[in-house]
Amino acid sequence: QVQLVEFGGGLVQAGGSLRLSCLVSGRIDKIYGMGWFRQALGKEREFVGATNWVEESTYHADFVQGRFSISRDNEKKMVYLQMVNLKSEDTAVYYCAAGESAWCPLWYEYEHWGQGTQVAGSS
Repeated sequence: QVQLVEFGGGLVQAGGSLRLSCLVSGRIDKIYGMGWFRQALGKEREFVGATNWVEESTYHADFVQGRFSISRDNEKKMVYLQMVNLKSEDTAVYYCAAGESAWCPLWYEYEHWGQGTQVAGSS
């Protein structure tokens, strides 16, 4: 099994920055891709970005518009989501996910999920 633990969420003023972290443990050899998703209250889960665990590739959802970026530290077994210029509409629970054969925008393609971390952007 793969275990994921997110941390680093919090309340941030509009225009502020935050870095979310995801600690990966367990059967890391099974991971092909890592994704970040978010879910606001009453809304569907939304793709934020993904990184290929094997290659050095990342991509992000269009709405990010250069404000968010994904990176990882394989040695520390960490995946990060750096967020800048946060807006109130970025308020959501943010999840990291691991896929054994996917790194894509489809949340149902990921087999392993963390518990989520809350990000609240205040206007």
